[in-house]
Amino acid sequence: MNAPARPESPAIHPVETLPGDPACGLILACDHASNHVPPDIDLGVAETEFGRHIAYDIGAAAVTRALAAHLNAPAILTNFSRLIIDPNRGRADPTLVMRLSDGAVVPGNARIDAVGKAARIARFYEPFDRAIDAAVAAAQAAGVTPMLVTIHSFTPYWRGVARPWQVGILYDRDERLVRPLIAALEADPAALTVGDNEPYGGGLPGDTIDRHATARGLPNALVEIRQDLIAGAEGQAEWAERFAHALRPLMPARA
Repeated sequence: MNAPARPESPAIHPVETLPGDPACGLILACDHASNHVPPDIDLGVAETEFGRHIAYDIGAAAVTRALAAHLNAPAILTNFSRLIIDPNRGRADPTLVMRLSDGAVVPGNARIDAVGKAARIARFYEPFDRAIDAAVAAAQAAGVTPMLVTIHSFTPYWRGVARPWQVGILYDRDERLVRPLIAALEADPAALTVGDNEPYGGGLPGDTIDRHATARGLPNALVEIRQDLIAGAEGQAEWAERFAHALRPLMPARA
């Protein structure tokens, strides 16, 4: 699988924002949308590693953009690799800046100090947070309590074991959106195997959902789609349409 082209411009903004309709009641976020690393940051990682899940969530950005278009929903996507810093981690999480990721050593992160970490937080992590904050504020100003849905992808195999789920819905304590979303996916004609807090458990302290939805009491769900199903344009379009069909009836009415 070839990695998408990685932009070379050092001036690329760390966040892509799709405005959508703030009154639609849904905000989408893609935490691991890109494998881009600005040329002034040397991670010391072989180019081939940037086509792997350690650098970004394969297919997730295209699904997010298409889903946002289907539902006219605001969306926030990262324009930087998770190998620089992972915005889906709390600031105190030891995996915020990865030194070793699924067998790949990241030399450029091996000796990063508190000053270096703070610089990456300011340059990459905080703009992503501010963009989501702005989308939530715009929705609330439009008179709706928005749902926050984050889009990710997961590998078909983990440590040599096949994962049976085509899709997983992750959550912590709030199941208001999760239950009807899982039910809609399980009713899909494709007879999907839907992971209920699989292939990972939800509720990671300080992650995107925790910071932006749980802290505000917003309905939320973290979507994980198996990467082999959305590696190409056809699968990306199919899954965006599937989630549009599942989410559209769940979007809150305007106040």
